[in-house]
Amino acid sequence: MADEEQEDRTEDPTPRRLEEAREEGRIAHSVELTAGVSVCAAIVLLKLFGPAIADSWLALTRMLAEDMPLTSATLWTDSLRVIAIGGGAIGPFLAALVFLVIVGGLSQSGLLLVWKKLQPDASRLNPLSGFQRIFSLEGLQRLAISVLKLLLLCWIAYASVPRAAEQLLSTSELPAALGFALGMELLYRLSLNLAVALLLLGVLDYAIQRWKLMRSLRMTKQEVREEMKRMEGDPQLKQRRKQIQMKLAMQRAAQEVPKADVVVTNPTEYAVALRYDDGNMGAPRVVAKGTDRLALRIREIAAKHGVPIVQRPPLARALYAACEVGEEIPGPLYKAVAEVLAYVYQISGKVRKPADQTSEGRATRKRNPRGRARV
Repeated sequence: MADEEQEDRTEDPTPRRLEEAREEGRIAHSVELTAGVSVCAAIVLLKLFGPAIADSWLALTRMLAEDMPLTSATLWTDSLRVIAIGGGAIGPFLAALVFLVIVGGLSQSGLLLVWKKLQPDASRLNPLSGFQRIFSLEGLQRLAISVLKLLLLCWIAYASVPRAAEQLLSTSELPAALGFALGMELLYRLSLNLAVALLLLGVLDYAIQRWKLMRSLRMTKQEVREEMKRMEGDPQLKQRRKQIQMKLAMQRAAQEVPKADVVVTNPTEYAVALRYDDGNMGAPRVVAKGTDRLALRIREIAAKHGVPIVQRPPLARALYAACEVGEEIPGPLYKAVAEVLAYVYQISGKVRKPADQTSEGRATRKRNPRGRARV
């Protein structure tokens, strides 16, 4: 039954599904990768900071043996000096190691706090559940993989021993200090080889964990459709909102179109109602606009109240795209709209003097010679 259900889950998880899984703490995480990063970082940092740490601790040992006889009077002061010297020697190494380990952990999952995981769970304390997890098929698989990893690391160490043994045997003829340095170098190489192998195994384990996670989060086609509906909203609610918006637009058109000077149309797809009052407006203003059904309603209201209707398809589309209801027309459309208004005023007998020929217009020109052009 579970196999059939898994076969139905053929779709990749949606971003919302991945976000929900992350909020629940279901992320790809490899303990082996974290261990590999930690071991590699420790070995490399020991290589870098090791000589300085060794010199500092050697000097500290000599100081304790020769220069600092402990007494009851100087015990506290001498202890602080020892802590300061020892901490100063090993502090940078520990700080860099902690930083790299934290970065390695964050690179897998990022900063994630799951409070649900911190809540007490009695099932985790049940010995029977623990035995079931250990001896389950998944537990046996993890055990087998761990054994294989251990065998691989042992093989790498064994393959490195013969060459290292030959070099170690040759150190018997060298001075003690040089032989010790060569032995430490061989130990560093062996440790680094094992750490790199552990890191590669961790990367492989992380890839497997991520593949398992993505496979477990797969969705059915029905789940994807439901997820898209939740993201986009209920279609019925969207339709209801459109109906309310249309009703409000109709009401506004019924109020404003009768006051308009002209309605510019496409002739059927677009309708834009314009009104111009040279005493209160800097330019003609869009008082209503609409497409299709709303455009038809605007034309009907205009015809009922005797508002001129002018067919100018390019101008109607430009006005609809450039202006919202209540906004004045932009400068590039002044000339085209002025021609339409002049034509409307001519056929309707509403001949208006240009604004600059009236006393008010001349005063406005003097106050603002570079002001907005009036139609």
